[in-house]
Amino acid sequence: MESPSFRIISDCFIKPKFISEEARKPVYFSPWDLAMISVNYIQKGLLYPLPQNQDFSITTFLDDLKDSLSATLTHFHPLAARLSTVKNQNPPSFTIFINPENSPGARFIHSTVNLTVADILTPTDVPLIVQSFFDHHQAIDHDGHEQSLLTVQVTVLTDGIFLGCSINHMLVDGSSFWHFFNSLSEVFNSKRMTPLTRPPVLERWIPTGSDPILTLPFTHEDEFIDRPNVPSLRERIFHFSSDSLKKLKAKVNSECNTTKISTLQSLSAIVWRCVTRARRFPADKQTGCRLAVNNRSRLSPPLPENYFGNCIQTVRVTASAGELLNCGVGTTAWRLHEAVVNHGDKEVRAYMDSWVKKPFVYKMGVFFDGDSIQMGSSPRFDMYGNEFGLGKGLAVLSGYANKFDGKVTLYEGREGGGSMDLEVCMLPENMARFESDQEFMSLVRGGYGV
Repeated sequence: MESPSFRIISDCFIKPKFISEEARKPVYFSPWDLAMISVNYIQKGLLYPLPQNQDFSITTFLDDLKDSLSATLTHFHPLAARLSTVKNQNPPSFTIFINPENSPGARFIHSTVNLTVADILTPTDVPLIVQSFFDHHQAIDHDGHEQSLLTVQVTVLTDGIFLGCSINHMLVDGSSFWHFFNSLSEVFNSKRMTPLTRPPVLERWIPTGSDPILTLPFTHEDEFIDRPNVPSLRERIFHFSSDSLKKLKAKVNSECNTTKISTLQSLSAIVWRCVTRARRFPADKQTGCRLAVNNRSRLSPPLPENYFGNCIQTVRVTASAGELLNCGVGTTAWRLHEAVVNHGDKEVRAYMDSWVKKPFVYKMGVFFDGDSIQMGSSPRFDMYGNEFGLGKGLAVLSGYANKFDGKVTLYEGREGGGSMDLEVCMLPENMARFESDQEFMSLVRGGYGV
């Protein structure tokens, strides 16, 4: 790979095409949102081949995308605003909200890099240059007071286009992130201002009986603002065919004499075991596996699928390293299955009620310890359906955000049919052992460069 030369060509802000009366009202956050104030933005995007037809013009493409973004922001108007904070004196607390009076728009960046698609996809590890394809590098959500809450960045390669999207995590979880991305693609393809197939539900969910305007009960920003110091990591993407995953699911369910364990729970059990083995923990070392869970359908009554905001929690299963490695993978998968199944309305509301009584924020260095793994995102999100007139994407990639030793991100496999991609981040010495683990690699169809 030649030495990459990355340049920003242009930079502007895009406002909603129309401003409704609803868009003129402040938006106050739910507990799920407020807890995210010190985590990074969500950064995800797709790499596409550069169209070979002579009719394609990057200038026209960028103009069309800007126009589509403006139309889409009409529906997702909070993304054009900025955060505001009111510091309360008695008792000391902070009220953080989306301020419609400060709405300079979403940021739009056009950049170039002198690399090919192969330069990005051929190496075994995801190249560091990919982090440049996203705005908000190392930013945390609190930075949304000054920085855009949404940035769309188009990076033109010599033979490809990368479309990256960075959204403040206080406004979206994975479901809402891809909801916006899907809507932007839908508007782009329709070439006109039409009602969305899935209009967002913007009203935030607040626990019953609590104040509709929630606050963070701190006396100074330093008590809840945390900028993590992330060590150098290796990041690699592994591909799993639908056949490989079907066999794994069948094996795991057979071990437990059941049919209830999901593919995702089966794969998470394998990853947890193999990461633990790679870390060479002593047998009595406690380790954990966290699974991100969407609460929308778990509440009673359920929240709409199109609820726009955070509506996620993690469920955690723990075991000693010896217990994890000496039992069958089915036993571990069953424990993960039970944790997910038992997370219902009662558990969600108890968690929210406890937050209201004693609010807290997630701090990366505390919440994400080096003894566990965290399974994030979902292969159920529609990623490759976003084509923007460029054809089917070649790969889904992410930026710097929210990565640490043991972070695993799940993506839809490009060939569909139940295939998956796994983005794994680990300390270099641990990754070297993990990528040679026979139990894990026997399932892998082949990663980039394999």
